[in-house]
Amino acid sequence: MDSKKGGNKRSGRPLLIVISGPSGVGKDAALATMKKAGLPYHYILTTTTRPMREGEKNGVDYRFISENEFEQIVKQNQLLEFAQVYGHYYGVPKREIDVALKKGLDTIVKVDVQGAATIKRIMPEAILIFLMPPSLEELAKRLTQRYSSSSADLDIRLSKAKEEMESLPIFDYIITSYTDNLDLTIKEVNDLIATEKCRNKTKGGETVRESDIF
Repeated sequence: MDSKKGGNKRSGRPLLIVISGPSGVGKDAALATMKKAGLPYHYILTTTTRPMREGEKNGVDYRFISENEFEQIVKQNQLLEFAQVYGHYYGVPKREIDVALKKGLDTIVKVDVQGAATIKRIMPEAILIFLMPPSLEELAKRLTQRYSSSSADLDIRLSKAKEEMESLPIFDYIITSYTDNLDLTIKEVNDLIATEKCRNKTKGGETVRESDIF
């Protein structure tokens, strides 16, 4: 979480916003741009065992830990949800979400489709947003740029993307993600959250308590 740019409190019941979508759709780029723009959200960092990519920083993009460390936090029930994705583990810290919501902060978490479904089951009030590529051809192009050295990996991710798109009915909103126009993607995400905030006000929502969630 970027405390300098993501800690402004909005009125009304705080929201948990779940951003999901297939590999290569631009989730990380969109969230990085939102943080840089200083939008008033608390951003939850995913904990992962995968290696850092070029340009990434521990504690900024993800929390990178070893598999042994990941096993420990699973045993200690510190994660709201976790899964193995493409050979590496990813998990969402439970307490950080609780603390942020109790402070009245609208909170954003990024997970895969499986993780989004798990969070919706645990927290039905969570708002699920799916970032959709303009086309599978465009997604293949993006993935090729990232995984050009492994055609097998590319095929697996494209197949997984098609499978994930079959889960669209569980999502509250679908936004087409144009990597060459991140401002538009971010505006649509922000507008949807603003709409949900207005709905919460009309319902007279109260601040979330830990017992409400866990």
